[in-house]
Amino acid sequence: MNICIILAAGEGTRMKSKNSKVLHKLMNKPMINYVLEASDSVNVKKKIVIAGKNKNDLESLFKDEDILIKEQKIGKEYPYGTGYAVSLALAEIEDNDKVLILTGDTPLIKGDTLEKFMDYHNKNGNTATVLTAEIDDPTGYGRIIKDNNGNLIEIVEHKDCTEEQLLIKEFNSGFMAINGDALKNSISKLDQNNNQGEMYLTDIFSIMREEGNKISTFLIDDVEEVYGINSKLQLSIAQEVLRKRINEAHMANGVVMENPANIFVEDSVIIGKDTEIRSGVRLTGKTVIGEDCLIYGDTIIDNSIIENEVIVKSSVIENSFVGEGTDIGPFAHLRPNSKLDKKVHIGNFVEVKNANIGENTKAGHLAYIGDADLGKNINIGCGVIFVNYDGKFKHRSIVKDGGFIGSNANIVAPVTIEEEGFIAAGATITKDVGKGELSIERSEQRNIPGWVERKKERDSRKN
Repeated sequence: MNICIILAAGEGTRMKSKNSKVLHKLMNKPMINYVLEASDSVNVKKKIVIAGKNKNDLESLFKDEDILIKEQKIGKEYPYGTGYAVSLALAEIEDNDKVLILTGDTPLIKGDTLEKFMDYHNKNGNTATVLTAEIDDPTGYGRIIKDNNGNLIEIVEHKDCTEEQLLIKEFNSGFMAINGDALKNSISKLDQNNNQGEMYLTDIFSIMREEGNKISTFLIDDVEEVYGINSKLQLSIAQEVLRKRINEAHMANGVVMENPANIFVEDSVIIGKDTEIRSGVRLTGKTVIGEDCLIYGDTIIDNSIIENEVIVKSSVIENSFVGEGTDIGPFAHLRPNSKLDKKVHIGNFVEVKNANIGENTKAGHLAYIGDADLGKNINIGCGVIFVNYDGKFKHRSIVKDGGFIGSNANIVAPVTIEEEGFIAAGATITKDVGKGELSIERSEQRNIPGWVERKKERDSRKN
């Protein structure tokens, strides 16, 4: 069966961070997750992550997944190097297994590339295959040394290269496919006789060659896929690559993007054709956007479902549902568990939380609708507040079809306003309102003649 070993113990000192390198995020997802997801393309049956000081963090990240984590300990009593790291997984490998070795800080690798790589390894009957690429300046990478027939002789780490070997452009990506029996045999023969005193995993190829095994390389065209991350700058460069891939895939499927370089869409998001996403939009989580929508401004939509023909302007939508033909914003906020039916209007500075709003209902501006169930064709005036909290408990209010809530009204839960109930502006409603009733709750207005003149006289006497 196929087994995957992912090397993830590096501390990444150049990241200048207290956090593990492989747990730094690209498009809101830890970089190691991209490597694991790519390995799924080759039907991996067992995944082994080699951890270091980040063992607890990795265990927490993968607590719900079938991933085995082995710790590479550091100290004078332990060997050092990639060869030792891989040796920690040998007990999990059978002789007839095919072992795919990947690095956790190389998140741009594509699943279909790994699939082609493993197919090449198997179809050519190789004992080992190394995935390679070429670059004008391969500083820091191990060089690929071949014989006249193009067969791999060895991989020489950059620090151990001769002047002639440093001129070689083809380098080791760190990705390898090796037969289980050969991997176990060759690792058992590794030593630390090199400039760094490390157990180099790459030394196994010289051992295999001496024993007559077939070793090949698999050269890929896109060097970007094996781009390793060792700094915050490289992290940002890799994120731009992923952003571009994601946005180009959406545009290929019929989405219009005004300025793709300034649109953030996670790879878990689904967007329907002919929807237009303009500059500054951020779509995250398991968000699903329908067809023929228009989303623009500084809009953030997270884990929400947006049906067809919705317009969203500079607003925030979280864990909510928005029905067909609805328009939202600018500067509106749908907090979790908000559900809007068809053709709802949520205007500027309106906040909705844990509420259901029926078809054709409108809240134009400056309102708070929390813990409420609103029917169809309701008008919510400016400044309306659904008062849902009594200092100890949250309560719900109900407004049925055709209701009218006047400006600056307070709906103090729990109350029910029946069909076509009309709430006068400025009222504070604490009792149920019947069908078709007008409810007014405010003091009678009094106008006191001469009050201002008398006040002036009193003030002058005080002075």
